[in-house]
Amino acid sequence: MVLHPADPLTTLAHGIGSQHDLPISPFYAFAGAFAALFVSFLALGLLWSTSRFRGDRSGLALPAALQRAADAPAIRTALRVLGLAAALAVLLHLLLGPDDPSRNPAPGAVYVLLWVGLVPASLLLGPVWRRLNPLRTLYLLLARALHRSTPGRPLPARLGQWPAAAGLFAFTWLELVAPDPASTTTLLIALTLYATAQLLLAARYGERWFDDGDAFEAYSALLARLSPLGRRSDGRLVLRNPFHGLDATPERPGLVATVCILLGSTAYDGFSDNPSWIDTLQTSPLGRTPTATLGLLASIALVATLYCLCAAATRLVSGPHSGPLTAFAHSLVPIALGYLVAHYFSLLVVEGPRTVIMAAGTDNAPEPLQPLGPGGLATLQVVAVVTGHVLGVVAAHDRSVRLFPPAKAVAGQLPLLALMITYTIGGLSLLLN
Repeated sequence: MVLHPADPLTTLAHGIGSQHDLPISPFYAFAGAFAALFVSFLALGLLWSTSRFRGDRSGLALPAALQRAADAPAIRTALRVLGLAAALAVLLHLLLGPDDPSRNPAPGAVYVLLWVGLVPASLLLGPVWRRLNPLRTLYLLLARALHRSTPGRPLPARLGQWPAAAGLFAFTWLELVAPDPASTTTLLIALTLYATAQLLLAARYGERWFDDGDAFEAYSALLARLSPLGRRSDGRLVLRNPFHGLDATPERPGLVATVCILLGSTAYDGFSDNPSWIDTLQTSPLGRTPTATLGLLASIALVATLYCLCAAATRLVSGPHSGPLTAFAHSLVPIALGYLVAHYFSLLVVEGPRTVIMAAGTDNAPEPLQPLGPGGLATLQVVAVVTGHVLGVVAAHDRSVRLFPPAKAVAGQLPLLALMITYTIGGLSLLLN
C-alpha cells in the first residue's frame, strides 16, 4: 500500500491511494478464498436445512433504562445540534478556508469522516446518520418556523430507494471522477445543489423523504443491518445476531441498485490506479472526465449484470419466485462491507485523525503514518474481502432454504456461489495487482 502524503488530492479522490506490490502471494490469497467459499457452501448444504434468521422479530431486549436514554428527547436534540454544528463548520471552512486540502479540513470531513466514518459508526451504533443528518434537522426547523404540520404527500411506492441510489452514484462520481473533487469550490457547489434538492423534495413529501431519499441515510441504514444493536418490530432496542438484522433488509425497489453502486464504485476506485487505465484516461479522445464517467458506469453495470444473471439462473434452477431479483440482494451487503473495509481502512485511520487535528485549528498537522505495515495491511484487505463473501454465502443460504423446497434449495445456490467466486476473483485481483 502506497499513500502520497504530498498529494492529498490524490489520496482523497481515490480513497486509499495507489496499490502496488502488496507483499502477499496471489496463489495463497486465491486458494484461501476459494477454500473458504467452498467449505462454507458444503457445510451449509449439509448442516443447515432450515431457515434460522428471524429478521426484526429477534434480539435480546436491552435494559429499559438504556432504551429510555437512547430515545430521550434531550439526546435526540443533542445529536441533531451536533450534526448541524458540524455541517456549519464544514460550510465555514469551504467559504473561508484555503483552497488546499492539506490545510483545509472540509474535504477530509466529507470524504473521510462522513463517507468512510459512517461505516464503523453504523456497524457499532446502528443508523446513526438519521439522528445526525443536518438536512433533516434543517427541514424540521424550517417546517416549525413556517408552521407547517402536514406530513406531505405520500411517497410513490415505486420510488423505493432509487433516489438514494442516484444520490450515491452522484457522490461516488464526485469523489472518483470529478476533475477537482477536493476543491472548495467544487465541494461547495455539489453540497449546495444536493442540500437544495433534498430540502425541496422533503417540502413536497415530508420528513419521510429522508428515509429513502437521502443517500447517506440509506447508506448508513444499509450498513446498520449488520450492527449488533437494532430494533425489534415492537420497537424495543435489542442486542442481536447481525444476520437477523441483515435478514430484515426490506426488499424494496432500488435496493439492488444501491448495493451494486457501492460494489461497483469501490471496484472502480481500486481499478482507477491501474497504469493501463491511467493511460486510457490520458489518451482518450473523449477527455478524462467523460471517459472516467463511462468507466464508473461500466463497473457498476458489470456488477449489476452479474447479479441479475445470477438471479435469472436461480429462477431457472429452483423454480419461480415472486421477487428473485431482490430476494438475495441483502447477501451483497456483507460483500460491499468487505470491499469498503479493504479499500478505505487506511484512509480512515490515516487521514481521519489528521482531518480532526486540522479542524481543531492546528496549522501544522502531522504527516499521515500507516498504522500497519504492508504485510499487515494486505492481510487485512484479503481477510475483509473473503469474510464479506463468506457472510454473503451464509445469508444467501438461509434465504434459499426458506424460499425453495429442500431438494432445490442447495442447487439453487450454485449460481450464487458462482457469483461469489466471480466477485472474489475481481476483488482480490484489484487488491493484489
